[in-house]
Amino acid sequence: MRVAVLIPCYNEEVAIGQTVAGFRKALPEATVYVYDNNSKDQTSARAREAGAVVRIERLQGKGNVVRRMFSDIDADVYVMADGDATYDPAPVREMIALVTEHNTDMVVGRRVHTEQEAYRAGHVLGNKLLTGFLARLFGQRFTDILSGYRVFSRRFVKSFPALSAGFETETELTVHALTLNLPIAEVDTEYFARPTGSTSKLNTYRDGFRILMVMLGLFKNERPLAFFGLAGALLAAVAIGISVPVFITYVETGLVPRFPTAILSASMMLLAFLSLVCGLVLDTVTRGRREIKRLSYLQVVAPHSWAASPQPSVGLNPEAHPLEASSLS
Repeated sequence: MRVAVLIPCYNEEVAIGQTVAGFRKALPEATVYVYDNNSKDQTSARAREAGAVVRIERLQGKGNVVRRMFSDIDADVYVMADGDATYDPAPVREMIALVTEHNTDMVVGRRVHTEQEAYRAGHVLGNKLLTGFLARLFGQRFTDILSGYRVFSRRFVKSFPALSAGFETETELTVHALTLNLPIAEVDTEYFARPTGSTSKLNTYRDGFRILMVMLGLFKNERPLAFFGLAGALLAAVAIGISVPVFITYVETGLVPRFPTAILSASMMLLAFLSLVCGLVLDTVTRGRREIKRLSYLQVVAPHSWAASPQPSVGLNPEAHPLEASSLS
């Protein structure tokens, strides 16, 4: 089994050596890849000294790095973590076991912190708000959508479109799993404070706003009927609201003295119906896109299948593949 540890980083010379050493100790059989995103310090040198394979990604932004990592690296299981030495490598084998033994496609390291400096109150609140908002849009299956510590199956990585450019890539990873109804899990992992001299690259308000906008964009793209249906309902409600005085006057006098208001109301009602039609059309397109992504996902063999039997087989052996056999019953 080929395990790849993927570490995107930018200006992490203080922490990257400790991060690489921690995962090499926890997973001595794995290859640790550090993708340096145009660092201005000695990040690449410190990573090589710690035993990592170092590669460079010139397009700035974590999402761009994730896209490059997923494209370049060929493995059976992928472990992704930040290079700031805040994540505990100890639970990684448990996370990998969930992928290889239970066909889980993504396991998220749910952050548990004991140090106030590790997880600032503003970040905790922001994570809860964004996680709750995403649950409203796509369903409640995660409690920490912004964790950078994750383990993926090969079939997840090779079917993930990776369109985001920055820190919003974690949201995109989560929505990909939710829209395809993929098997996921969360494992508690201790979250440490950054080493002295290391600084966070996350801007609480700017990046939080970008993540919120990405959520709304994904909601529009992945659930267009709900998005445009809601817009149509709001337009229809406003149209009815402003038409009530006009209608009452017409019933009482038989006249329509507020002709511009009547035109505005009718126009807004037409826009409401147009929005609903757009939602219906785009929902059909989205279903087609989702089917294509699902077929791409199914082209890769499930982890438990190759773990149990490396040779491809036509039939299903219930003894060699108990999970698949039970899922068919």
